Amino acid sequence: MKLSAPKNVTWWIAVVIGLLGFIGSLVTIPVISGLSFWLVFIGFAILAVATFVEGL
Repeated sequence: MKLSAPKNVTWWIAVVIGLLGFIGSLVTIPVISGLSFWLVFIGFAILAVATFVEGL
């Protein structure tokens, strides 16, 4: 299995999504606070998939 580093754009998208989820768990934001766990999960999932799929 060959792993590759994600592109900068993919990495930044995953970080922004993860930070939105993290901030939503600390501060009450109407839409984001209810989805905070899933936003962090999706951010980590994007990073994991981008590591396995070359060119992502």
